[in-house]
This record gives sequence, structure tokens and C-alpha cells, in this order.
Amino acid sequence: MLRGHLTRTRLGFVLTIGAGLLLGATFGLPATGRAAANAKPTPKAPPRISGTAEVGLTLVATRGTWTNNPTSFHFQWVQCDTTGSACLAISSATAKIYTPTFADVGHTLRVSVTAHNSSGSTSASSAPTAVVPPSGCPSGTGVISISSLTPPARLDISAASVSPAVKRSTDTIHLHFTITACGGRPVAGASVFATAIPYNQFAVGQGTTAGNGTVVLTETRRSGFPASRHQRLLAIFARAWKQGEPTTAGVSSSRVVAFHLSHH
Repeated sequence: MLRGHLTRTRLGFVLTIGAGLLLGATFGLPATGRAAANAKPTPKAPPRISGTAEVGLTLVATRGTWTNNPTSFHFQWVQCDTTGSACLAISSATAKIYTPTFADVGHTLRVSVTAHNSSGSTSASSAPTAVVPPSGCPSGTGVISISSLTPPARLDISAASVSPAVKRSTDTIHLHFTITACGGRPVAGASVFATAIPYNQFAVGQGTTAGNGTVVLTETRRSGFPASRHQRLLAIFARAWKQGEPTTAGVSSSRVVAFHLSHH
């Protein structure tokens, strides 16, 4: 009888422990156990940056790979010293894409990615980029003299217009160009060339930009205008360059613009 009582007592104890474990696993009871909470994200591989770290060129970051099922990610680009240390956050640079500016010259760049889930967040940083090299742009924010502009900076034919409106009877056109560089700064002293396509519609024009980056080229009509009875556009090839540099190298750039041809 005593042996039977001990057996029943032992069986009851085992059942009690089993029930406690079951209830603890199901309801998170503290007596015998708690359901494991989801852990914060943990990085398996850090973020990476692709692209060339130069002013005006686009860098793209990956978010890396993570455990524990992150539900969202936050990007923050940072500017660091030449060794990738002493990093400071770049204001508003919170997307996966970043374009280095003149302020980044002489620095390396990293991206920090923060992964979130219901249990919290964890951050991981990329390796640093190469040091952002000089941009070829002079310091400051005002007008640039063409003599102080060097590669990899490039001229930009940022605006073009014609006056008067081009008609079949037009004898003279005035082509207005604005030449800029380094994020929209006007360039003084840049050489500008423009010719119609086909070239024999108007005389070739050439000039030099003024202190506000603008130039007006006056071109007179030639025998090839209009190019056909059905011509609807006057296409113009324009090129801006720095005197003394090769035609297709240095800071030069070119652009084709088109103006509506009125039939009235």
C-alpha cells in the first residue's frame, strides 16, 4: 500500500510539472517558463556601398542581411575622416542613395543601417568609401571663372532659348545660352559654339560667356533653311568648353536643343 501511494504521488508530481510546463509555454506563466520573446534584429552581413565616391556621382547602399525578421530599415549616411573614423551624420541623408557634395571632399563616407522589429532595433555600419577626391570646383558659391575650373568638374549648358520665334521667313536668330558648373554656379569666360542641324541652315555662331554665365549668339540664315517643306523643329548642336583644352576632353560638354518652327 505504501509503495502504491508513493507511485501515485510520484505520478501526480510528474503530471503537475508537465501541466505547469504546458501552461507556461502556452500562456507565458512565470512559475515554470515563459514563451521566448522575439529577439532584436542581428546583422549577418553589414551594409555595402556601391558606386564611386566623387562629387556629383551617385552612391547606393544595401541594407545588409539580418536575422530575426526586421520589419523596417532606416538609412543614415555619415561623413568620416580619412581612416573611416570620427564620423558625423549628414543632415537629411537618410535614403539608400546619396550623392557626395563639395563638403565631402577629403573625407570618407559610410552608411549606417538600423533594422527594427517589435522587440527593438540594432544598427550596423558599412565599410568606409575611398576618400572623396577634389572635385575640380573652386570653393565658394558665386560665379566661377573658367580658368579655375578643372576636371572632373564639367560645364553644363543649363538653359537655351531662341529669339525671335523661328518662322520660315526668319532671316536672323539669337541663341541664348546659360553655362553653369559645380551645382548650378554660373561660369564666366567659357567658350560656346552652336550650329544648326543640318549645319547649312544658319551661320555658325561662337562667343564667350559673360560674368553671369550667359552668352547670345547671332546667326544669319543660309540657303539650307528650311531643311524641308515639312520641317517642324530647328535643331541646334551646342558645345561649351575651356580654351586650350582638347575638343572632347577637359571640362567641355555638349547638348542638342530644338526649337519649334512656326508655319505662320
